Amino acid sequence: MRMKRVLVTGAGGFVGARIMAQLGGQLELVAAPAGALRSAGPEEVERLVDAAAPDVILHTAAISDTGYCEQHPEESRRANVELPVQLARAARRAGAGLVAFSSDQVYAGLEGPGPFDETVPLRPANVYGRHKREAEERVLDQLDSAVLLRATWMYDLPGDGLPVRGNLPLNLLAAANEGRTLAFSAGDRRGVTWVRQAVENLPAALDWPGGVYNFGCESDGDMYATALAFCRLLGLDEPPVEKACWQRCLAMDGGKARRLGAAFDGTAEGFARCLAARNK
Repeated sequence: MRMKRVLVTGAGGFVGARIMAQLGGQLELVAAPAGALRSAGPEEVERLVDAAAPDVILHTAAISDTGYCEQHPEESRRANVELPVQLARAARRAGAGLVAFSSDQVYAGLEGPGPFDETVPLRPANVYGRHKREAEERVLDQLDSAVLLRATWMYDLPGDGLPVRGNLPLNLLAAANEGRTLAFSAGDRRGVTWVRQAVENLPAALDWPGGVYNFGCESDGDMYATALAFCRLLGLDEPPVEKACWQRCLAMDGGKARRLGAAFDGTAEGFARCLAARNK
């Protein structure tokens, strides 16, 4: 069987670089040139897609820093709404599929304990979440076969020359090394996923029916308990963690993706796998 030809945007980024490193044996991967889409207009996007001639576009490029998006909403709109919509149009024109990352931040602002499935009415509480929700709607208007993956907060540890960014275990290690404490709330629930396991699940997602999917570890505890579990697995005898009190729920019900074959560990189990892989 011929490998799927997949155009990867953001191929040098946190998720994209791991796609390129992990999936080359399963997919024919074509990296979009670095920076080529940053200010590209619709015609340039179409030319890039036509030149790559992909079966599927795997769109990982984004501005995902929620604070930055809040301060720079126009940049966020360009990266997180307009670009995926342009890619959807180009994919439709080229007869290609599209799989793009959305975010659990679309659930910010909802009340209740969760977990939330994909059908719950949304009212995102921040710019990033609002833009991701708008992108989902507009992409599916352009290309109803598109797959939108609502990803959790993802993490990895340094290794294999791949880029890293601030994430839960690195934040905990930095705080411990610097003698600082980080505040986590027992009223805050969300999934936290090893990015390499998310990448493992992507080949199957390329064939899912069009629509929106919760994608990642399902929350099995509050963030205060999760932070303490990560500290224990990291061997931090004095966890740099203090208990705070605020309410938020981004916990997602992953049943829709699970029924199509997605497989994610529990939160602590996923981090144990991450550590084991690093120590090989």
